[in-house]
Amino acid sequence: MKEMVLKPSRHFQGTPVNTSYSSVHVPTNVYDKAPDVIKAIKWSEDLDPVFISNYQVDPSLSWQYFGSSHGFMRQYPAIQWKQEPVDLFDCRTRSWYIEAATSPKDIVVLVDFSGSMTGMRKEVARHVVSNILDTLSNNDYVNIFNFSEETSELVPCFRDLLVQANLGNVRELKMAMEDIETKDIANFTSALIKAFELLQVYREERQGARCNQAIMLVTDGVPYNFREIFEEYNWRKLPFMPVRVFTYLIGKEVADVKEVKWMACENQGYYVHLSTLAEVREQVLNYIPVMARPMVLNKTEHPIVWTPVYADVTDPKMTDWLWEVKECAEQKSRFESYRKNRQKFHSAEEQGRQYDQKLKRVQNQSGDSQEYQLMTSVSMPVFDRRENANITERVLVNEAYWVQRMRETRIANLLGVAGTDIPIQDIQKLMAPHMLGVNAYAFIVTNNGYVLIHPDLRPVFQGILKPSYNSVDMAEVELVDDNSLPREFSPELLAFRDAVINQTTGSAVLSIKYHYDDMKRVSRLKRRYSYAPIANTPFTLVVAIPEQYGMYRVHAVEEIRRSHAEGTSVTKYFKGKKWRIHPDWVYCKYLYDNEHPFESPEKELLHFLERTKQPGWKWPLKRSFPASDFITQSNTSDGKSDKTNKDSYFCGWVCGPGDRNLLLSLVFDAKVTEWFPKNVSQSSKEEKGKEFKQRFGITVSFVATRSGLTRWQDYPVSEEEASSEPHFSVLNKRAIDEVWYKRAVEQHFVDPDSYVYSVPFKGEYKNDSLVTASNAIFHTEGRRSAPAAVVGFQFRHSALYARFKNITSTCADSLSSCTRTCAPGKDLSCFALDNNGYVVVSTRSMNDTGMFFGDVKPDIMRQLVLEGVYNRIHIYDYQAVCFRPNEAAAQSSVPGPPPGPFRLFVWLMQAMVEKFMTFLSKISLKHLIWAYLPDYVRAFSSSDDDFESYENQDDSIGGSNTAHNDDSQVSMDEGSGGHGGGSSHHGGDMGNNKSPLNALLINRTRPQPCDQEVDLYLLQHQLITSDKGHKKNPYMMPSNHCIRPFVVQAITLSNLILVVVDDLCPDRGTMPTTLPPKGYDDDEEEDVEVGDLTVRPIEIDYNNTLACHKLRVVGELPRRNHGVCINSHPNENEITLCGRGSQLKPSHLLHITAVQLLFFLFVRTFGNSISHIIC
Repeated sequence: MKEMVLKPSRHFQGTPVNTSYSSVHVPTNVYDKAPDVIKAIKWSEDLDPVFISNYQVDPSLSWQYFGSSHGFMRQYPAIQWKQEPVDLFDCRTRSWYIEAATSPKDIVVLVDFSGSMTGMRKEVARHVVSNILDTLSNNDYVNIFNFSEETSELVPCFRDLLVQANLGNVRELKMAMEDIETKDIANFTSALIKAFELLQVYREERQGARCNQAIMLVTDGVPYNFREIFEEYNWRKLPFMPVRVFTYLIGKEVADVKEVKWMACENQGYYVHLSTLAEVREQVLNYIPVMARPMVLNKTEHPIVWTPVYADVTDPKMTDWLWEVKECAEQKSRFESYRKNRQKFHSAEEQGRQYDQKLKRVQNQSGDSQEYQLMTSVSMPVFDRRENANITERVLVNEAYWVQRMRETRIANLLGVAGTDIPIQDIQKLMAPHMLGVNAYAFIVTNNGYVLIHPDLRPVFQGILKPSYNSVDMAEVELVDDNSLPREFSPELLAFRDAVINQTTGSAVLSIKYHYDDMKRVSRLKRRYSYAPIANTPFTLVVAIPEQYGMYRVHAVEEIRRSHAEGTSVTKYFKGKKWRIHPDWVYCKYLYDNEHPFESPEKELLHFLERTKQPGWKWPLKRSFPASDFITQSNTSDGKSDKTNKDSYFCGWVCGPGDRNLLLSLVFDAKVTEWFPKNVSQSSKEEKGKEFKQRFGITVSFVATRSGLTRWQDYPVSEEEASSEPHFSVLNKRAIDEVWYKRAVEQHFVDPDSYVYSVPFKGEYKNDSLVTASNAIFHTEGRRSAPAAVVGFQFRHSALYARFKNITSTCADSLSSCTRTCAPGKDLSCFALDNNGYVVVSTRSMNDTGMFFGDVKPDIMRQLVLEGVYNRIHIYDYQAVCFRPNEAAAQSSVPGPPPGPFRLFVWLMQAMVEKFMTFLSKISLKHLIWAYLPDYVRAFSSSDDDFESYENQDDSIGGSNTAHNDDSQVSMDEGSGGHGGGSSHHGGDMGNNKSPLNALLINRTRPQPCDQEVDLYLLQHQLITSDKGHKKNPYMMPSNHCIRPFVVQAITLSNLILVVVDDLCPDRGTMPTTLPPKGYDDDEEEDVEVGDLTVRPIEIDYNNTLACHKLRVVGELPRRNHGVCINSHPNENEITLCGRGSQLKPSHLLHITAVQLLFFLFVRTFGNSISHIIC
């Protein structure tokens, strides 16, 4: 045991580390005092010098580790392992270990659910299946069959199929295991034949994983060994056996294990006997080293594996539990709120507030993914070099007693897997976003078609990982602008996808619709996609650029050396504190950033600008590193290599000498905008400028440039006028990545002189909120133009409201016919709407600010769409999360434990309580029980006939199209059919139908992956300047009493329109009830009936689970097999170890070369390939 000091490291996301040592993590299911574990931990200490050398040579390396087949993981640098609330981590279930340890595999799990598989045996069997599924990855295929008298698929829609073992399909299988019932007698013949025939079909038709195949048999005993079936299906081409057989014998009182063990041993498998939940995880994992034997015997190949994106050490199984905790916190809050003030709780205001909160929660699909360290990993297997070893095994003598004996036997042992992590944020920096420009991006696609990196990858909802967060297909995030039905992908998109996953090089142009700003806004454009493979990986890099303005970029630099030669210090362009640079871009950086800490990116920039003045300054030609000592010892005369200097630095990231262009461009932009704070501050002293600022409430003006520089100037305001929002510099320092920057660039092509105005959305708006206005500046040369900067200002919304109200409440002197205004009591309301249909300012109420106009005036918004003022754009969200009833959780108001051995105990306790309560209810002891309930529960016992709750409006807010059960409990979080938009109805007297206690209970739910759809709206700017006649152009049409009780006008030099509404007309009545499906079109005759317009997503009802719909209706999208398949070796038949009971003496011949070589993969493969493609 070593005592070490841990220091927070910026390079390791602020985690306290010690770079002089590694640390060891032992999972909870592994006994850390076991002799073989202790010995393996001891000899793996020899990896420390390798880890340290790798990090010294390449300080950009992230975590390095070795995962042992014994279960422990040695990780560098050393950390104190903390995982709350419970440590479920086992390196052997992580994708980097599984995919490196075995080649891809097809797995058929046969689960015996005959009448004898009851009680504990049933629970152990479920646990076995769950743990088998946890060891599968996106490159594996699986299906589960339950058998008794008949054999059938556990999930009916998976009939006659092997399905990809992604998180969605695995979740579907696990949920199906919860509802299995035992009955009849087991028909093993039918089950084995079914499994062999299915695997044979996939093998012959080259489907599925196309490598290893195995049958996992979970049973409490077999009548005989079924030799004839194996001879027919598996022994035709001996010694090669296409299918391995692994048997899991369940139960303590097992009369005969001989036949079950024979089935595994004679089919190159492994046998284990399980009687308790605690031993399941460890014994299930025994199959992995067995399937790795051909790879170990081959010795010459160490397959290199790259994983899909995943969330560091977080177990996906925690999603359900964390959501349960969240619901319990909400339940507790409701109880406390009721007990604190019952009258307030019943009030319409409080119920409305809770209802609004519920809407916001169930529609909130966003979340900060920074809570989870997203990464990919590169790994390779580590082999035991020995061919023979002494083993100790237990032998049954005369079927009476067991004895131990030692013998020498042939082995092929997998020692473990070595790997290193590559944070997604590091790869994003490699993509040189400053070179791509505004509204352009790069993303990476795996061989399965899933995105590794994409700006629309949203793996987190409300702080919790989504159930299928790492299996998002590229076709699900690149939405073609057509009228297709959900999951009806266009041929052009599928052809583009095929080219990408097959790692070809080329380009494509697609018309795309895309959402942004938390799926509240939408736009459409043509994008040019260029793609190329990343060498020696299963990944393809795709660069997406707006075709209208992304083909060119401004190239303007200030040569720092020339400035210094002329006697000008470039640091003078960065005086003061009112400027920021993009925090995620690399201008110049030390390789050992821990040795050179800086308070901020701005301090770091100034440091390097000062260094450019010093003699000997050189631009590093490229970011490269010498080989590790462990690599070069055999290739150099002295066996040593040069370590990277602690003061080594690089500028830019990947593009060689061109990388300095980012820093030089930044200096140029700083030079040309140096006047900005000076001129603005000087003009602020003028009386005219002061009057202007006071009149419009301007608080800050700003400029942001293509190099990531943002400057601003504050305007003094009184304490009463000061905003409670964070300062502009805190929220707006990412320049071209800010929403106001992107919108301004798009608005440029509507009107180059116009400004984009935006306000906080409803729920974010406050009385002191600010309005942001921005305008894009383009540099033009001939017919070529490119965005260079965006300028803008922020001003108080209250000032805009006052000014807007003043203007619309009076008539202009030149308008003698003006008789009605939007003044209070004049029966007119004026609204200024932005280009996506949100209220920027309203004379009716400041509370309208930030609301979608369809929620304020649905009839008017419907008519605006019908007349073509706004174009309705249908968006599908294929990463949504909906909420299904969780009947098991509803039985308790406290969260159940995370998945683990204690689940059975909790289940037993719940069952006992349920039985007891049922008994009491039958003997009418309800009132006696009520009397002994805790005070906070009895507080609800008094009758409230007038108790009403908005919760009763719709138990499935924004839910699906399914009918609701009138007896279902009230939900304050989500409903039984998902979430999103959908109609709601007010009213309902809950006190008359339910007890007060039931009225306060929420529906307990479980998050499930689903698809949602939403209509978003975009202003049709071409109508503003069109030459259509008076009858066609809505901007020229007058109001017509209550048939058309409004007029609309464009507000010049802005993205806004003015809508004036006659409040005397009813909200509905004679207004049309149909909308064109594709926006305004004179020739379009097809209309679609709709209800109220809304921007709330609603679940798409497929009348099936999403996994089943994707498989049976859409069909599995093509994928490409990647990597080497090693599934057999002629010497494997010499290995006789096939069951628990044998112990190997540990090896000290760790194949360290695997760890020595790994760190080069990231630098030479990723760095060089992405550099070549982008630069």
